[in-house]
Amino acid sequence: MIQITSLQVRLLQTISSRLAQGAVGLIYFDIAALESLEERFGRSRVEALLLSGRTAIDELRAFYPEAFEQKMVGDDFFLYVSLGTLLPEQAYIVLERKAEDLRERLEQALRDAAPDFDLSLAFGCALLQESQERELETVLYTAMKRAIRHAKERSANPELAQHMQEFHSILAGRQVTPVYQPIVSLESGAIFGYEALTRGPEGSPLRSPLRLFQLAEQADKLYAFDKLTREQAIRGIEGLGRHQRIFLNIPAQILHDPEFSAGQTLALLEERGLSPRNVVFEITERSSIEDFSTAKKVIDHYRSQGYRIAIDDAGAGYSSLQAIAEIQPDYIKVDRSLVTGLHRDKVKEYILETFVTFAKRLDIKVIAEGIEEAEELEKLIRLGVHYAQGFFLGRPARKLLPVEPAAAATIVSAMSGLSGPTSLLTIGDIAKPVKSFATTSTVSDAAMFFRDHPDQFGAVVIDGGRPTALLMKEELFRKLAVQYGISLFWNKPVTFVADDRPLAVDAGMPLETVSSLATMREADKLYDLVIVTDNGELVGAATVKDILEHMTTIRMEHARVANPLTGLPGNERIGRELQRRIVEGIPFSVLYIDLDFFKWFNDQYGFQRGDEAIQHTADAIRRSVAVCGHPLDFVGHIGGDDFIVLTSSGAPDVLADEIVRRFQAGVAALQEGQAKLGLVEDRHGNKHRVDGLSISVSLVRVLDPRLTSAEAISQAAAGCKRIAKAKLGNAVATSSLPSAAMDAGTA
Repeated sequence: MIQITSLQVRLLQTISSRLAQGAVGLIYFDIAALESLEERFGRSRVEALLLSGRTAIDELRAFYPEAFEQKMVGDDFFLYVSLGTLLPEQAYIVLERKAEDLRERLEQALRDAAPDFDLSLAFGCALLQESQERELETVLYTAMKRAIRHAKERSANPELAQHMQEFHSILAGRQVTPVYQPIVSLESGAIFGYEALTRGPEGSPLRSPLRLFQLAEQADKLYAFDKLTREQAIRGIEGLGRHQRIFLNIPAQILHDPEFSAGQTLALLEERGLSPRNVVFEITERSSIEDFSTAKKVIDHYRSQGYRIAIDDAGAGYSSLQAIAEIQPDYIKVDRSLVTGLHRDKVKEYILETFVTFAKRLDIKVIAEGIEEAEELEKLIRLGVHYAQGFFLGRPARKLLPVEPAAAATIVSAMSGLSGPTSLLTIGDIAKPVKSFATTSTVSDAAMFFRDHPDQFGAVVIDGGRPTALLMKEELFRKLAVQYGISLFWNKPVTFVADDRPLAVDAGMPLETVSSLATMREADKLYDLVIVTDNGELVGAATVKDILEHMTTIRMEHARVANPLTGLPGNERIGRELQRRIVEGIPFSVLYIDLDFFKWFNDQYGFQRGDEAIQHTADAIRRSVAVCGHPLDFVGHIGGDDFIVLTSSGAPDVLADEIVRRFQAGVAALQEGQAKLGLVEDRHGNKHRVDGLSISVSLVRVLDPRLTSAEAISQAAAGCKRIAKAKLGNAVATSSLPSAAMDAGTA
């Protein structure tokens, strides 16, 4: 307890009674450069000046009846002000205005009393924040320190003082606007959720959320401001899908605030028809969590209610790995510093790969932030990152917007490249004729057509044979059914009610690509027709039902011919794909991969561990192709421990080395870290002492496919394989067709 004198008891009693009636503020006045004045004019003149100041404040209180008490400590003046039942944010603004007015009056009074003094006053303000956990004298002492600090900040940085004043106005007027940026699944291409971001008033120097949160922390208003941004973000949500998430930023310090409660958030969610399962609390990692034990208890409490947790800025802050280990979040958001230029930086690539690997083991999903280029997005997909966010995918906006078309196309292309084409079927193969209307047609024309043709679901609006919009029957009748709908729309041009941004694709586009694009649309457009064109001219349209039925057939066929252990295409698909590339006549390379001493490994470790070795090899090949190959490269499983890669990469040797590296990096875990030495006899009768699995890669560059055949490629690969197998350990052997030169190296 702070020691107080009997003279202070009355002041504390007065303050206590005023606090019971409402807010109480403290104004601090400081005479600038008082020491230099004392050196020039002497101590007695300065003491007389201070006495004049105290008298002037007493006289000025007649103009400010709400100023109920003053206190002088040394050469510092403190004035206590009643602010009534105002909310804290509003009370502080009123307090600052009164302090500014009082400062001008007091400064003038002191200049009148000592005209030869070069006087100026600084002031600071603070609200007395009463707490049941602290005694009143402690509350008073804290407010005095805060007011003194405020005065020093105002004197040292006038711009800060101005910004701080504007911040309090923003807080009091709730002048923040929520915007939402999409977070996209890199597995399906659909929008997984949105991050709610905050913007200050338009045109204000406090437009930036970073600056606003800095000022909130300096003003000891971090919780109040965070609460405001959360409330505005939830109130602004319109159209969030049932299974989508809204990510709400939570500064780490807030977790320890006794006022922080998800109960208020829950009430707001229920107003919007949402639940805690729609919410992810995103804890910013730029502010370190100092007490993990307390934070974990708070987080576990909210988790039990259905909320999910994300660690933001992983890789850029103070304690990423410790925060992940202690909190075990549901999502890790990787900082943009690790994403920018990822496709040109191997170090960043390996770091991201590490994040994905250990996140998978902990059942955590990885979200990459700051994607601004298509190449960055492609690389993230190939690395197995789960979700992505950035300007390339969609900028923050007041409404929940869909993915940018260029990003959607990139995702579809990259995803189809990972698994290889599953069918030669195009959207043109299943397109059907569709009714079309000219742009001059009226809504009544369309309504009469749909009435007379109940089996038709939609029609296309064309201009000179080129589609410009899509009109769906259900949407048209919904608009006509509203009050005055017929009188409003009946004689309008059909373009007035048609969708001018439909999904239109070229007839030659693979069906798999169109399927992905169609299912990535907003929920209210999910079952709209897909318009099919040829050189921009209307060909027809396809329903989502037809597309999905054909895709189901394709996938069943794929499952029928795929290897059950790895899920990779088998010999039938391999043969077709190899022949297709030969016919195309475009140079490509073939990598044959097989394991050395696999039978010995099976005997030593058992068939289950042998299956794991096969799966590990397949995974190493797939991931290597993802990061070093071409989007349309093909990976197949010949059978047993033999695999094949057909690649259009310009550096197939780099891809071969990457397969060896990834295989070697994980093989030790398969052997339990303890190699079992064995004596193995090869096919030539030679005996070798081995201590584990190794891998051989036969690389055949097909320089001119028109001058070769599948049999010639197979023979060249067999020659490479003999050379690679002759080397102990991991090895790569290369050959070229039509040239027969070969070389081998040990990895």
